[in-house]
Amino acid sequence: MGKRVALILAGCGVFDGSEIHEASAVLVHLSRAGAGVKIFAPNIEQMHVVDHLKGSPSEGKRNVLVESARLARGNIQDLAELKVGEFDAVIFPGGFGVAKNLCSWAVEGKNCTVNDLVKSTLEAFHNAKKPIGLCCISPVLAAKVFPGCEVTVGYSKNVDGRFPDAETAAAIEELGCKHICKDVNEAHIDSANKIVTTCAFMCKAPLHQIFDGIGTMVAEVLKLA
Repeated sequence: MGKRVALILAGCGVFDGSEIHEASAVLVHLSRAGAGVKIFAPNIEQMHVVDHLKGSPSEGKRNVLVESARLARGNIQDLAELKVGEFDAVIFPGGFGVAKNLCSWAVEGKNCTVNDLVKSTLEAFHNAKKPIGLCCISPVLAAKVFPGCEVTVGYSKNVDGRFPDAETAAAIEELGCKHICKDVNEAHIDSANKIVTTCAFMCKAPLHQIFDGIGTMVAEVLKLA
C-alpha cells in the first residue's frame, strides 16, 4: 500500500500563493511513487493579492483555501480538518504565499509569526515522528517551529548569481538552526527531526533541475515515512 501524504498549499501563484510548478512537481513525484495524496489549505484571507502580470499588489481580497482549490482541481479540504493519524507524511511547496499567508516572514523576516493552524500541524507530525518535506522558502517554517533543526534553502552565498536570496540562510542560522548548503538537485535530510528540505526556486536554475531536486526531496520523505 502506498504512503499517505498531506500536501499543504498557500494559495495559487508564486507572488501571493503556492508556487505552481513546485506544487505540481510534488504531485507528479508522489504519483509516480504510488503515494496517496490529500490536499489542504488554511481557510484564511491572503495577506494581499498580486497582479502576476505587473508583479505588483492589486485591489481586492482572496481566500487561501479558495485560491488553493485552483491547484487542487477543486479536491481540497480546510487544513483544520487534517487528522495526522490518517497520514504518513506532510509536504509544503514554496511560493511567497508561504511567507505571506502561512507565516509573516515576507514582512518580518526571522521575527515572523507562524499561523497557529500551520504551526500545530507541523508540531503534530513532528510529535508523531512522521516526516515533513519543505521546499523553496517553506523551510523557514521549520526554522521557526523547531529550534535547532537542520534545513537548506540552497547556498548561503549568491554563487554565480544563482542564489539571490542567500541572506535567508543567515536568518535561519540566527534562529539557532543549522543551514546546510545544497545545490538545486539535492535535498538535505535532518534525520533527528525527520525534516527534508530542498531549495527549488530559491535557486535560479532550469525548471527540470528544480523538478529533479523536488523529486529527491519527495523520495527521501517517502523513505522516512
